[in-house]
Amino acid sequence: MVKNILLKYAALNPTLQKHPQATSSSPGHIFWQALNDANWLVYTGMAYDLVYNSFSAAERKTIEEGAFKPEVDFFTKDLKSWFDLIHNHGVWACAGVGIAGIATNNKHYVDMALYGTEKNGKGGFIAQMDGLFSPDGYYTEGPYYVRYAILPYYLFANALDHAKPELKIFEHRNSILQKALLAGLQQTNTNGTFFPINDALKEKDYTSNELVTAIDIAWKVYGADKGLLTISKKQDKVLLSKGGASIAAAIATAKNIPTLYPYKTIEFTDGNKGDEGGVSLLRNGTGNKLSTLIYKYTSHGLSHGHFDKLNINLFDKGNEILTDYGSARFIGVEQKYGGRYLPENKEYASQTIAHNTIVVDESSQFNGDEKVAEKFHAEKLFSSITSDAVQVVAAKEDNAYKNVHLQRTLYMLQLPDGRKIIADIFNAVSATEHQYDLPFQYNGNLISTNFKYAAHTKAQETLGTKNGYQFLWKEAEAMVKNNLAQFTFLNNRTYYSVSSLLQDSAQLFFTRTGANDPNFNLRREPAYIIRKKGTSQSFINVVEIHGSFDPIMEYSSDAYTAVQSIKLLHNDDDITIAAIIIAGKELLIAQCNKDFKAQSKHTFKNITWTGPYTVLYNETRLQ
Repeated sequence: MVKNILLKYAALNPTLQKHPQATSSSPGHIFWQALNDANWLVYTGMAYDLVYNSFSAAERKTIEEGAFKPEVDFFTKDLKSWFDLIHNHGVWACAGVGIAGIATNNKHYVDMALYGTEKNGKGGFIAQMDGLFSPDGYYTEGPYYVRYAILPYYLFANALDHAKPELKIFEHRNSILQKALLAGLQQTNTNGTFFPINDALKEKDYTSNELVTAIDIAWKVYGADKGLLTISKKQDKVLLSKGGASIAAAIATAKNIPTLYPYKTIEFTDGNKGDEGGVSLLRNGTGNKLSTLIYKYTSHGLSHGHFDKLNINLFDKGNEILTDYGSARFIGVEQKYGGRYLPENKEYASQTIAHNTIVVDESSQFNGDEKVAEKFHAEKLFSSITSDAVQVVAAKEDNAYKNVHLQRTLYMLQLPDGRKIIADIFNAVSATEHQYDLPFQYNGNLISTNFKYAAHTKAQETLGTKNGYQFLWKEAEAMVKNNLAQFTFLNNRTYYSVSSLLQDSAQLFFTRTGANDPNFNLRREPAYIIRKKGTSQSFINVVEIHGSFDPIMEYSSDAYTAVQSIKLLHNDDDITIAAIIIAGKELLIAQCNKDFKAQSKHTFKNITWTGPYTVLYNETRLQ
C-alpha cells in the first residue's frame, strides 16, 4: 500500500518540478500548505524507511526524485527563510527534511535539517533546540505550542538517535527535550488541559497524540517515570514501540498509580539563556483541591505571543477562575475561517484588555506591535516559593508603555485557619497623567457586590473603540470613592471574592465580550474592570477562595468574604506597606520596591524585617 502511494505521488511530481504552492499569491496559504507538507514528509519518510528494502533501485530513484526531492526543494529553496526560522514551523520543516534524508540515505538533506540551509548552524534542528527553549525547558511560545512542537522534536530526535548515535541528541543541552516535556506537563491543569498562555485552545490536553508519542519515546530514552505513567494511563494508548510496550507492561503490573500528575510550585525562565523573564506557577493544596496561580512575566512568545506582561490567571479545584481568553480559533471547523485563527485573535484575544494586567490609556502594550514587543521582556525582581504559608513573586515591566513603570507583587498565602488568600500589589508609576484599567477576567456567576452599580439593561454601548475594547459590552458601571469595593462570584461549588482598595475615586465596569461580533466568533465571557486616573496609581487587591455551595442539599457555607478592610499604610519608590483585616485579624504585608537583597534590613515605624518582604498575621510572621 505504501509502495503504491509513493509511486503514484512521485508520478505527479516530476523530477525538479517546482512545488505548485510556491507560486501561490497568498503567503498565508503557502505557509499553511507548507506545514501540511512538512507533516506529510515526516510520516512518509518514516513509512518509506520501513519498506525501503521492498523497492527496486529504479523504484527508489523514482520515489526519491519524484516524491521527496520536490518537497525538500520547496522547503530549502522556495521557502528557505521559513525553513531556517527559529519557530515551531521551522521545527516541523527540519524534522520532515531530516527524516526524509535518513530514509533516503541523503547526507545533504540530513545536514540541512540539522544545521540550516547554509549548514552554518544559524538555522536547523540544533538551532531550534537551542533557541526555542530556556535552560529549564520552558518553550517560548507557551505550553500549548510545546505540545504541538514536541512531536517533530521527538520523532526526528528518535530517528537521529538510531542513524547518528554519535550526536547524542537526547543529551543535548543537558537533556533539553526531557526538560521540555516535563515543563510542558507542569503547565497543565488537573484535568490535563494546557494552561492558555499565548495562542492556545483551552480544550487541548495531554491525551493528544503528540504527547502519546513523546512520552513513549521519553520512557525508552530517559527511563521510567511514575509521573509519566499517570499521564499514559489517562491517554489509554501507547505506540507499538519499545517505550510503548514498556509503559503498557508497567501499567498492567503497577499498583496505586496516582490519579494526578505530581504538580508542584515551580518557576521557569524564558529565553534561550534563561534571561528573558519567565513564568511562576504558585500551587497550594493537594489532589482535587489544588489551587494554581500563574504569573506571566515572559518575553513576547514569537508570532503566537500576547501583549500580556505581568498577567495572572487562577485555577482552583480543576476550574479556571481568573481566565485567559487563549486563542480565537475553531481548529478543525471549516465553517469558521477554515479552522484557522479568526481575525478576532489579533483584534481581541492577543490584546492587553483580554488579560488580567494593567492597560494604560486603552492601548495595548507596545502599541500592539509584535516586532517591538519581541525586543523586550519583563523582569523578575525576587521570589520565594518554598513555604506553603507564603509564596511570593515580584516582577516589573518598563517598556510596554512609554514612561510608565509597572511593578506587580503577588502573594499566595495560606493562613493558619486554612484560608487561601491572594494579595496583589500592583503599582503603576508615571510622571504624567494616564488612565489605568485593571481587568479581572472571571469565570462564574456574579453573586453580590458591596457597591451600587447602574446596569445597562435597555441599551448597551462598547467600552471603547479599538485595541480590543470595541468587543466589550459595558453591561454595568459604578463610581466609587474612598471605599473598599468587593464583588463575589460563584464557580461550580466554590465562592471567590475580589476586594479592592479604592483611594480617592475609581470607576468600576462589568463587561462581556460579544460587541462588534456579527459572526459570533467570540465566546461570551465576563470581566470586572477597575479604572483609575492620575499619574502614579496603586492597585491593592485581595482574591479570596472561600466557602462552598451544595445545590443538592440546598445550602451554602462561608459564602461571604472575610476581608473587612484594606489600608495602604505607606507607598513610595522604596517601600509598600498594606494592612488587610480578615475576620478580625490583621494581615500586614511590607515589601521593598527596589532593594531585594536577602540580607538587607529594613525598618518603617515599628515594623522591622530582613529581605525584600515580610508577611505578618495577627502580629506573627508567616513563614
